[in-house]
Amino acid sequence: MQTLVVAWVISLVVVMLLIRYKHWHGHLSEDSLLGAQKFHQGSVPRIGGIGIIAGLAFALGWSVWRGLVGIEAMSLLLAALPAFGAGLAEDLTKRVGVTARLLGTMLSASLGIWLLGALLPRLGIFGIDAVLASSPMLARGVTLLAVSGVANAVNIIDGFNGLAAATAMLMFLAFGYVAWALGDVFLVQLCLAMIGALAGFFVWNYPRGLIFLGDGGAYLVGFVLAEVAVLLVVRHPNLSPWFCFLVCAYPITETLFSIYRKRFLRGMSPGVPDALHLHMLVYRRLVRWAAGKSALNGMTARNSATSPYLWGMASLSILPAVLFWRDENYLLGSVVGFVLLYVWLYARLVRFRTPSWLRRRVGNKT
Repeated sequence: MQTLVVAWVISLVVVMLLIRYKHWHGHLSEDSLLGAQKFHQGSVPRIGGIGIIAGLAFALGWSVWRGLVGIEAMSLLLAALPAFGAGLAEDLTKRVGVTARLLGTMLSASLGIWLLGALLPRLGIFGIDAVLASSPMLARGVTLLAVSGVANAVNIIDGFNGLAAATAMLMFLAFGYVAWALGDVFLVQLCLAMIGALAGFFVWNYPRGLIFLGDGGAYLVGFVLAEVAVLLVVRHPNLSPWFCFLVCAYPITETLFSIYRKRFLRGMSPGVPDALHLHMLVYRRLVRWAAGKSALNGMTARNSATSPYLWGMASLSILPAVLFWRDENYLLGSVVGFVLLYVWLYARLVRFRTPSWLRRRVGNKT
């Protein structure tokens, strides 16, 4: 647990300093209040990823010094730099497009293949696994697509205070538990380091929203999450890939449904932001306007009250993944069940028929 504590302390302090001295970097790092996906008031730095990568680096370095892990820890950090760097560049310049950021995550995935052997050997789908085994180039392409997709998925769900950070902590907890059960020390240490680093950031992000993950933080978290999933499948042939998919089912389903919704239902590019993600509908349909004289306090309360709904949603896939991680049939059934639940809830929210038991009041006002 020393790894978790080191990551937490370093992340906590670095993020605190970023907030305290935001007048030094605010002209570059503060988030714009314009856009379909803005649900906060005031100027907020969006470079919280700096604290997370600092906590991760120090914690993994501590594990290396203690002899728990080897050079693979440093290789993971090196591989993560393009994904983090592309996102951080967008946070600071606001001029790095989606394509450039995805290329950054693909470069990181390529480094992961080269340095760590993180190449997907199978997907748990009959017929396709045999093709992947016989075609290294196809396996490489699938790996690049999967890793960049998960990194982008975490960025997509990063819409409200604490939403992405807490969801990612739950996912790393699930991966860490199974890695521990399989005796994989490196992946256990990596998951503990990420949980600690995210927890240090979470202190300042939830509920007050004093700093955001930003694209740098979201892509970093998503990349490491994807690498842990790939390495679990690579290093443990008896583990079903459906376990990894089920752990990450919420952000993956959100992303795939968003692409379908934009491309086929609305006839627009999937890269164009809109305000119709599930967490945004929860914000508008389920969470009542907060009481209080200050509009700032009201929006902050409503923003923070949105995230617990989605933590619960993510838990509906993470919990069965942990319970049934040895049984592929249960895992596959749980994936189908979660997707159906997601579509049902989304349809209810869009049509204004919200189940009464899901409605929530914030303060005294409705």
